[in-house]
Amino acid sequence: MSDLRQRILDILTPPHLACLATVTEDGKPWVRYMIPRASDDMTIRVCCKADSRKVGHVALHPEVHLTCGVTDPRQIGTYLQILGLAQFDSSPAERHAFWDPHLENIFEGPDDPNYALLIIKPYRIEVWGEATQTPEVWTPAN
Repeated sequence: MSDLRQRILDILTPPHLACLATVTEDGKPWVRYMIPRASDDMTIRVCCKADSRKVGHVALHPEVHLTCGVTDPRQIGTYLQILGLAQFDSSPAERHAFWDPHLENIFEGPDDPNYALLIIKPYRIEVWGEATQTPEVWTPAN
């Protein structure tokens, strides 16, 4: 595994708040907070309600953008700008694999019919630091 890829996973692996941008039905940007989780293959998953507006956005415009990595605005360090393609998934295997007890205040459990995931396949990740003028760039070819 490349050093850059490992540094990206080190940022994406612990639970943290991120901003997810989608494109609305009328072509406008829409941003909301999410808690992403990445797997070793760089796939990013976020849970969502199956009837949420982000699901409709992704159905029409699968291009998404995530910004993540800053957990304390008083200590801005390395952060990520992620471009990817998202798809909706409500399969039992994905729901059970992603399930976390912290989701119990939103969903009844991993079999709740309104519990689903957006699966994001990044195609460009920019790694920025506080004093960075030019980002380091990861792509699937790296």
